[in-house]
Amino acid sequence: MAPESSTRPPRHFQRELGELKQRLLAMGGRAEERVHAAMKALVERDLAAVSEVLEGDAPINLLHLEIDTRAFTLLALQQPMAVDLRAIVAALKINTDLERVGDLAVNIAQASERYLRHRPVKPLIDLPRMAELAESMLRDALDAFVRRDPALAQRVLDRDDLLDSLKNQVFRELLTYMLEDPTKIEPSLDLILVSRHLERIGDHATNIAEDVIFMVEARDVRHHARLDAPPTIQ
Repeated sequence: MAPESSTRPPRHFQRELGELKQRLLAMGGRAEERVHAAMKALVERDLAAVSEVLEGDAPINLLHLEIDTRAFTLLALQQPMAVDLRAIVAALKINTDLERVGDLAVNIAQASERYLRHRPVKPLIDLPRMAELAESMLRDALDAFVRRDPALAQRVLDRDDLLDSLKNQVFRELLTYMLEDPTKIEPSLDLILVSRHLERIGDHATNIAEDVIFMVEARDVRHHARLDAPPTIQ
């Protein structure tokens, strides 16, 4: 791969790029907080808390628009090169991933609202584990972006299989409950939906991790399991 340009961008560009990253961190924090709140409401069977999640989407949507505006302004006015260009493109993609995580928190709250109309199917153990794992993946992916740390990004990718395994475990267990008792079919399906939404949050975290690796090393690792597998982008 050819060496990247050594020309240092202006200080104000670096300052604005830093502010863009901080806004992404703020959005990531809000998205993670909403996922956590939705799951806490489900576990504690708190319909009022579920309603708060359902009605609290506006701040993330506003941040989504602000971050897009900041990124497009940097692209248009500064014409960045090499790693700085990739950082801004990654920020745009990450912004979309985070907005979708916020949407998935709403989806979890909607499924929880339906589930709480029924008696509990079972103690909720694996779903909170899934949520904790998905949230940690999201945090680490964003930290990897800010720190430009491809090794941390790879560790996010490595955890995706565990999240998938937990989702499959949840499905198998709930299928057993549904087969044994038809009255548990409807609430069990809502719990299965929650597990799928949590898996999708993990997928968005892996998207961010893949963007970090491309941003830092110009290596496209989509559809590849390890950093040493994919070709280098010239």
